[in-house]
Amino acid sequence: MEKNQTMVTEFILLGFRLGPKIHIFLFGLFSLFYACTLLGNGLILGLISLDCRLHTPMYFFLSHLAIVDIAYACNTVPQMLVNLLKPGKPISFAGCLTQTFLFLAFAHTECLLLVVMSYDRYVAICHPLRYSAVVSWRVCVTLVLTSWACGSLLALVHVSLILRLPFCGPHEINHFFCEILSVLKLACADTRLNQVVIFVASVFILVGPLCLVLVSYSRILFAILRIQSGEGRRKAFSTCSSHLCVVGLFFGSAIVMYMAPKSRHPEEQQKILFLFYSLFNPLLNPLIYSLRNAEVKGALRRTMCKEGHSQLE
Repeated sequence: MEKNQTMVTEFILLGFRLGPKIHIFLFGLFSLFYACTLLGNGLILGLISLDCRLHTPMYFFLSHLAIVDIAYACNTVPQMLVNLLKPGKPISFAGCLTQTFLFLAFAHTECLLLVVMSYDRYVAICHPLRYSAVVSWRVCVTLVLTSWACGSLLALVHVSLILRLPFCGPHEINHFFCEILSVLKLACADTRLNQVVIFVASVFILVGPLCLVLVSYSRILFAILRIQSGEGRRKAFSTCSSHLCVVGLFFGSAIVMYMAPKSRHPEEQQKILFLFYSLFNPLLNPLIYSLRNAEVKGALRRTMCKEGHSQLE
């Protein structure tokens, strides 16, 4: 390292390098998506807490998925909106690493929660008589706490490895938030250890959980096909298909980002993928669950009827 180099204390997020008019348009569009994300996931949380019929393990896991989606959006979108209005506004080094840690923690936690939800559906459909014994509330709380703890600890490992690196310039991150791969490109030291840990973590947190989900749903599919009642098959397919939509969106975009071969323009394409991953997925999750889930729609109708009766009184 040269003596005239100074340590970086803040970064500039380049974001979307487009014209001012496009920035204004994107600000309005992303603000709308952000508001819908908070409203949709907040609505799911409200319905689950207010309707006693949704006080089941499945919706307990769904409520934590909604919390993760809200946290995703709150971690990355506000900074992105600020950058659209004020391009070049810096973010502190500590703030940048905090954003990296939170994004990774929420991403890892969502991976594990999706596996837990697939296990819950597997037991409910393949072993319905043993469901209440196998998926007890104690087991549910343990699985959720383990998902949050493992996700946070793995994110802490990544951030700890970043802290050992010197950053001596340049200080411009070609992204709309402090994504770990973009941050590592600015380190003026060997980052091979970080790259290896990221790859191993991707195998552990993406490939492993995806395989478990696919195994669970293959067994669920065989169990559904053995159901004699057409109504029972329809209900089981409806519940599981919504979960599979979420799994496909989440794992598909994540694997493309971290495990697919680099293209000729990886940075610009990664921005689009991360936009889908951090903004559109949290927006789509409540829509998928509410539009394709009869119990959630029923809870919404009951809540609205209660509100209507209370206003009439």
